[in-house]
Amino acid sequence: MPVARALASAGADGLGVATFDEGAALRAAGIECPLLVLYPIPPDLAPEAARLGLTVTAGDADLLARTLESVGRADQPGQRHDEPGRGSLPPALLAIQVEVETGLGRGGFAEAAIGAAIEAITTAPGARLAGCWSHLAAPEDRTRTSEQERRFLAVATLLGGGGVDLPRHLVASGGLLAGRVGHLEGVRPGLALYGLVPEGLSVPAELATMAAELRPVLSLHARPVRVVDLPVGSGVGYGPSFVTARPSRIATLPLGYGDGWTRSLSNRAEALVRGRRVPLVGTVAMDAVMADVTDMPGSPVGVDDEFTLLGSQGDETITAAELARSRTTISWEVVTAMARRLPRVYHAAAGPVGLRTLTVERYLWPASSSGTAISATLRSTPS
Repeated sequence: MPVARALASAGADGLGVATFDEGAALRAAGIECPLLVLYPIPPDLAPEAARLGLTVTAGDADLLARTLESVGRADQPGQRHDEPGRGSLPPALLAIQVEVETGLGRGGFAEAAIGAAIEAITTAPGARLAGCWSHLAAPEDRTRTSEQERRFLAVATLLGGGGVDLPRHLVASGGLLAGRVGHLEGVRPGLALYGLVPEGLSVPAELATMAAELRPVLSLHARPVRVVDLPVGSGVGYGPSFVTARPSRIATLPLGYGDGWTRSLSNRAEALVRGRRVPLVGTVAMDAVMADVTDMPGSPVGVDDEFTLLGSQGDETITAAELARSRTTISWEVVTAMARRLPRVYHAAAGPVGLRTLTVERYLWPASSSGTAISATLRSTPS
């Protein structure tokens, strides 16, 4: 929610989410800007999506038919909701954007099916056509991207056949930074919102300055819950997959694969402490990972030392791309895999503006239009 609030206050025309629940959560948090759900929703939720003012995606004929049937039932007088003093209210129209299959092979209507989908939406009670979009499969591939753009624009003209200008959007972070296709009426930055450039992407010279200005916005930190000196031959973690070959000082950090620090990083990653790299040793547990701090100079590392597992300390930096290589995955997975139970501290230029844990949310948002700051504290009490 804090990121959505920051984007909305910065002037974003709208926000995209993957699921209905994410859109509903943002509405419940007071986010009023347009919200597009990028994957088709369960048809029975269509009337609620309309009530919340969510724009939904259509990319499959059967699901579209069921979605339109659902909002059609809600459009009947017997399905309308009454409000005291106002009588029977008609439901809001469900805004639908059409996803176009242009070569990703993951979702959307093929060109031959677009006409029927448009007609179904525009003639259905309770629904309206709100735009179209597609997604690039390989923005670094000039030939493939050009063909996807050609197919998308050819289909998009069908949506404007009624003389109504509808928003079209095709590019995400890779497309923006590769600069090979037009931005049309909208763009969908994803990884770039984390301040990261997609790995392997060749950024043209004219966009190099923009790419270089991106700065990572996410870092991961922990303090030890135990620091102990172990003798030679001590096992560390399950297995044990690491056994001390010398007297060793081992710090236990309270996060593990239950927090998104994947088990595949066992004995393959490092952390930063006092601006220096130290190895993470042993098998990653659900709630713990261990660091070997034996070689740290100066006073012995203790429970007050802060470790950085992703981000910078001093002159050293552990990047999402580095962790992705260790895990044989991509930066997108690294930054999105952090579990909800990890506390979040949100920063602006002036300093911390929010904190979220499983039981407490405390935010100080940007000034409102009246010039006053908006603050809120939400606390969940176990039943």
